Amino acid sequence: MYEDTKQEETLIRNLHDAGCPQTAIEQFMKSHKDNNTVTQLRILSRQRNKLLDSIHEEQRKLDCLDHLLFQLKKRA
Repeated sequence: MYEDTKQEETLIRNLHDAGCPQTAIEQFMKSHKDNNTVTQLRILSRQRNKLLDSIHEEQRKLDCLDHLLFQLKKRA
């Protein structure tokens, strides 16, 4: 029993560290208890896609800055 609780706490902490919103964590834990792997995969994939979209958006911003820096250095 103690080991199950510790595993659940570790899982919740990992989901939180991965940036999952509370609702997704609750859905994931429910599907975990129900042994619903398909739902778990869907929740994790959705969060991964959100994180990847955010990385791409930040990369686009870096590209814009790099372009401006390049243009300014070219003039100097």
